[in-house]
Amino acid sequence: MTMLVVGTLVGCAISVLQTPVYEAKTYLEFESPNRGDAAAGIGGREAGGFAPESFLQTQVKVLQSKSLSKRVKQRLRAETPSGDRFDPGKLARIRAILGLKTPKGKDLAPDILQARVVDNSGIVEILCQAPDPQFAAAFANAMASEYIEFSLESLWDSSHRTSDWMNKQLAHLKKNLEESENQLQSYGQVSGLVYTGAQETIETDTLKQLQQELSVAKAERIAKQSLSEVAGSAQVDSIPQVGDEGRLSDYQRKIAELRQEQAELLSLYTPSHYKVLKVQAQIAALEKTLGNERKSIRDRIDNDYQGARRRERLLAEEYSSQMQRLRSTDRKSIYYDVLKHEVDTDRAIYDQLLQKSKQVELGSGVQAGNVRVLDAAEVPARPVKPNLAQNASLGLFFGLVGAFGLVIGREFIDRSVRAPGEAPFHLQVPELGVIPSQKYFLQQVDRRAENGNGNGNGNSHEVDRPFGLETWQDHPSLLAESFRGALASLMVAGDGATMPRVIMVTSAGKGEGKSSIVSNLGIALAEINQRVLLLDADMRKPHLHDIFNISNSWGLSDLLREKSPLDNYPVEALARKTDIDGLYLLPSGPGTVSIANLLYSRRLFELLQRLRKEFDVVVIDTPPMLYITDARVLGRLADGAILVIRASKTTRDAARAAKQRLVDDGIPVLGTILNEWDLRAKPRYGYYTSYAY
Repeated sequence: MTMLVVGTLVGCAISVLQTPVYEAKTYLEFESPNRGDAAAGIGGREAGGFAPESFLQTQVKVLQSKSLSKRVKQRLRAETPSGDRFDPGKLARIRAILGLKTPKGKDLAPDILQARVVDNSGIVEILCQAPDPQFAAAFANAMASEYIEFSLESLWDSSHRTSDWMNKQLAHLKKNLEESENQLQSYGQVSGLVYTGAQETIETDTLKQLQQELSVAKAERIAKQSLSEVAGSAQVDSIPQVGDEGRLSDYQRKIAELRQEQAELLSLYTPSHYKVLKVQAQIAALEKTLGNERKSIRDRIDNDYQGARRRERLLAEEYSSQMQRLRSTDRKSIYYDVLKHEVDTDRAIYDQLLQKSKQVELGSGVQAGNVRVLDAAEVPARPVKPNLAQNASLGLFFGLVGAFGLVIGREFIDRSVRAPGEAPFHLQVPELGVIPSQKYFLQQVDRRAENGNGNGNGNSHEVDRPFGLETWQDHPSLLAESFRGALASLMVAGDGATMPRVIMVTSAGKGEGKSSIVSNLGIALAEINQRVLLLDADMRKPHLHDIFNISNSWGLSDLLREKSPLDNYPVEALARKTDIDGLYLLPSGPGTVSIANLLYSRRLFELLQRLRKEFDVVVIDTPPMLYITDARVLGRLADGAILVIRASKTTRDAARAAKQRLVDDGIPVLGTILNEWDLRAKPRYGYYTSYAY
């Protein structure tokens, strides 16, 4: 819960600390880019000869260009007086009160400037995001206005350059026409001929035809020469004849569609994905084909020009030959006709070029008005970022993730069994009892000693006495009651009808409190008038004799080494009586190097059979079973086993391994006892700490 609250508060704090961003939108409507050309009759593009998608994408790139953005900034600086600031808005004023800086409109720098085509239509959206709402709207509107002016200027510049070139050609043709007319008039005056156009000979008619064809070839050569020069110095797509090529438009349209598909695939896949690579290969193939088409067009124009030159040259040569044949008969008349036809040719070329120049000027004026502002941007009322609800939700989500991370991390870092209920969950066996920490027990003893209170049997506590006799020494304590609770669970363990007679107590590792559990369980059994024997089978590190202050000079190892029948031994030779009524102890005896031989001997089985006859319950204390096999050997001779787990020390993996070994050996697992549990570790178990009777 704490992580969720912290995450939500952090999300809200981030929203307050973030600079608010306002968004303004302007919409431009584009009409058909072919309208002006078709009306003017220039012949550059016909309806349907220009890809609308390519045109709109080009205009989007123009809107996103740095040069246009620079023009908008200069315009806003000129329109905004020095020192004048846009209204920062309510949220910005709140941030100012909190001492958080908010950028002002005078900075003239939008955070985000985007342009996109709206749903494959002829409408382009200009989006501007800035920390100042009025500046965002002003910048978007200024961008639309500057774009329209920029488009008009671009069209005017293009038309102006074309007109300049045509005017130069017109001036040159006009000069040639004047020279031809002057030459014709001068020759007519000198020769005294008056040309009427009446010719009776076949040679004269042939010469006229050749002269007419030569004039046409010359005009065609000049037109194609000008087209070839334009093709060599300009983009192929700008040549009017290229616009008639439907294949180029189809290729451009297909490339634009593939680029759009590539952009969509890149939003879903990596650049190395086969779908992306396939589209890239298609784009490359189309671009190569488009380049080849452009080159072939340029080559065709050049070939047409060369063909026109050759035709003109051949006609000129034929014309010269024909003139030589006619010089002897009508030299003066023919020369006059030549001069007159040259004048007519120059005049026709001049008229055609003048008409083209007028068409260019008319076409540029018609095409200029194909874009208009559909919706101007308005000042946004509220920011689009930061989103308080979204940030709070994200904070809540990350808080939840952090809480899960802490829980999972703790589970992976601390693998120990820490609290009641964990062992049954992980081991699938009953939990017979939970023994509180002895440190807590010592604190209770010290407090009662300071108050002058005695124990249940009238003797004062011996704090320095080894642990293991708490059930006897501090009869009404919580610690003693916890052992009695474990005994109550043990009495219904096994088959649920009778209490097991021989019980083995073991643990996964060392230092988990088996001996203390054994001694206190024995005391609890003796309290209910049971004849109990505690068997210390840990011959490597025996501990029960220290708890009951009994000598370990003789014990289990001696009984297993001797050869005399066990039935001949009196009870006093098998076990030693303790200070507690009904409780007996068989120490481990002196250590030996042949412990395995003793445990695997037939005599151990016979000893346990004799002890079953003499005592109601036999509780066996064994070494840790993950380190030593003694517990596994003894467990086969017992009615069941109790697995001791020390809180915050025994790991779940070790406990599972110990339990699984017992199951694999066919040893019934009666349950687990959680030892040394700190009552203060879990508040929900706090009622134990106040229990007293």
